[in-house]
Formats: sequence, C-alpha cells, structure tokens
Amino acid sequence: MIEKFDEDYEVCNCHKVKLGEIVDVIKTNNIESLRELQEVTGAGTHCRHCIFEEGDFGKMKKKIYCKDIFNEVKYG
Repeated sequence: MIEKFDEDYEVCNCHKVKLGEIVDVIKTNNIESLRELQEVTGAGTHCRHCIFEEGDFGKMKKKIYCKDIFNEVKYG
C-alpha cells in the first residue's frame, strides 16, 4: 500500500512528518510500537487525525495513516 504514495506525502500535517521519514525511522530505529513511532517522529501527537482512519475527524481525510505504515513496514 505505501508504495502507491510518494515519499514526500505529508502524513502528519501538524508536525510536517512525511511518509519517507516515517518509513526510515521505523527501519533504522527498530521501532516496536506505534507509540514509540509517535515519540520519535512527533507524528500523531497533536490533533491525532493521522494515527488511524477511525480517529480522523478532519475535514480532509488522510490517504494513509501512521498505524497502516507501521504495520506494513514492520510486519509486511
């Protein structure tokens, strides 16, 4: 799924965290949980709309979420 998106797709608008940054952090820091990913990148720590689809209450819905990226990178 993540291969459909450009590395520069901004997953977290509040902290300006891009898809490529999230993927790199998960791989290089051996991130083990979504919470750890949030602590390292800041993604999903403000409005929280980018964490998972069920929590996206923004007017413009995200196309991909931190949880989906984490699961795909970590578990395939």
